[in-house]
Formats: sequence, structure tokens, C-alpha cells
Amino acid sequence: MNRPTAAARDATRAFLARAARLRAPARDESTDNVLLVVAELVANAIRHTVGPCALRLELLDGSIDVCVTDHSPHHPQPRTPSTDGAGGWGWFLVKRLATHIRIKPVPGGKTICAELPW
Repeated sequence: MNRPTAAARDATRAFLARAARLRAPARDESTDNVLLVVAELVANAIRHTVGPCALRLELLDGSIDVCVTDHSPHHPQPRTPSTDGAGGWGWFLVKRLATHIRIKPVPGGKTICAELPW
């Protein structure tokens, strides 16, 4: 795992620990699902765009909003998932785990937000 993705997961773990003190997650798998979506969105921003990316997490009523901003105006291009280790599962997983996904243009790029149950 590259360092920015690991740093994003570490920051997310700390955020989720604070969130759990305010409101316990509704599902046992909620923490793992949020961490997986963060890792996928940050890794994809690093892999498929140029420049830095930013992660924003927000505790909402019953959910966590995971937002990643990068410097590409292009929406994610899903690939056919591969069983030989060549990838293609990231966007599929994000769409499967999130209850709502928003992609909005921002000056100099886009922000992808995935809302997950908490």
C-alpha cells in the first residue's frame, strides 16, 4: 500500500474511533466498509489523476460521508473486474458498499462522495 493511502486509512481509523464514541455503528462491518471505500477512492485518485487529493469525512445521521477531491474533471471509468489480480474491483466495491454516491465538479477537478451506513 502506498503511503498516502495508508495515511488516509490511519486518519479514517482515528475519525471512526471518535465517531463511535458519539454514535455506535449500526453494523459490525461499518468500520471495515468505510476504511475500504476510503482506501479505494484515495488510491484511485492517486493512480488516475495528477496532483494531490484531499479526503473529507463527515458523521451524518446514520451514515458516514467519505469525500475525495482530486485534480481531474473526469468521472471514474469502471473496468471489468479481473480474477487474475489485474484489478477493476475498486469502483465496483465503492458502488456496492455506498448507499449514495455523488460526483460534483469543483474548480480544478472533482469531488467524489460516497455515503455509507454507520
